[in-house]
Amino acid sequence: MSKAVIEHLNLELATAFVQSFNARRYHWMVSGPHFRDYHLRFSDLYEAVDATIDELAERVRMLDGTPITAPSQMESLSVVKPSDTKKRLDPAAMVKEALAAEDKIIALMHKGIEIANQASDPGSADLLTRFVQVHQKEAWFLREMLA
Repeated sequence: MSKAVIEHLNLELATAFVQSFNARRYHWMVSGPHFRDYHLRFSDLYEAVDATIDELAERVRMLDGTPITAPSQMESLSVVKPSDTKKRLDPAAMVKEALAAEDKIIALMHKGIEIANQASDPGSADLLTRFVQVHQKEAWFLREMLA
């Protein structure tokens, strides 16, 4: 299969791991008057992202590739950067950071769909199309929290 598709899926995989770690950080560190709402929203976010990770890695294997597994690889490849652990974020800043990351992930997946289609790989295009919908829903929920 296409090396470009495998490389892109690994980029998606790395990005998903970093977004999951960031959402866990927000989940653990959030505080304030609406603690429970934020706590649960961030839990839902990392669970949604986690649900994509295994399928991305397995798709890489289906294409005879090697999924990335090292944390250092994930951090260096990801289009979403780890949240700054030295900064204490308020809940609104956490939501804004998570939303900005979701928007990057959606754009990345659109690019991946194009790459898969150019490589005549409808399986990878379909996988990413399904995941775009997952991330669009998460972005919608986060956006509504800022309204």
